[in-house]
Amino acid sequence: MLRGTLSSSTGREVFQDCSGGNSRPSRPFGRGGRYFLLMTVPPSFSRHFNWTLAFTIVGLSTIAAGVFVFSRCASLPGRTTKETVDQMERVGRDLRDAIVQIARLQPRVTINNRVYFEQTSPIAELALISQKIEVEHEFLHTWAGSTKRLRLHGTYTAKGGFDLRKEFSVTVTPETTIVGLPHAQILGVEQDAIELLAYENGFWNPISGADVQAELASLDKLARDRAVTRNIAAEAEESFRTQLKARIGNAPPVQVIFYQTPRSD
Repeated sequence: MLRGTLSSSTGREVFQDCSGGNSRPSRPFGRGGRYFLLMTVPPSFSRHFNWTLAFTIVGLSTIAAGVFVFSRCASLPGRTTKETVDQMERVGRDLRDAIVQIARLQPRVTINNRVYFEQTSPIAELALISQKIEVEHEFLHTWAGSTKRLRLHGTYTAKGGFDLRKEFSVTVTPETTIVGLPHAQILGVEQDAIELLAYENGFWNPISGADVQAELASLDKLARDRAVTRNIAAEAEESFRTQLKARIGNAPPVQVIFYQTPRSD
């Protein structure tokens, strides 16, 4: 509450705040001997802040964020599918290149049920294992008390590997990667040298040309049987697995499957 008093020294009326509380600053104004108090009140904050504009900005920002999130979520399956296909194509190319280096053969490559490469090869066979084999055989025949004797020693080279005329395939899917090829086989047992250890004719039972041919055939059969017992074909398959792993590593895991084919001999 304001109360006016008369100042004895100036003869002017002075207004005072008699409320006893805090009051805002004031300044006197007037003419002559009369002064009035003018209370200065700061403008209301709500009158200067545009709430409508603020809500509009917040709403537009929310809508923009929602559109961005929706577009990212909508495009995620497409991006994931493309990345998966690109990865499968890379695996297929790496396997094709590795098999070309090992076997000089381009396998049939199928990626996600689509054929990317057909099988081609400039050669018919691939030998991965080569072993030396030595065998001996003796022929004895007695007729009317007369005995003939023929003893031979043979050195052979046995080769184990793959028939490249059979199907070699690479199949890549999102679930698995498979390399399929025929079982390895003994490609050949080649005669390197024949040593004559004994050649004895009977008095009336001489060694004939047929005897020599039969003995050479026996040596060949012994050498082939020896190659089979040494598991040369199995060693060729293991060699293929080892070389393929050395070129492509363990990522992604690759299954190497050998399938059975009818014997050609």
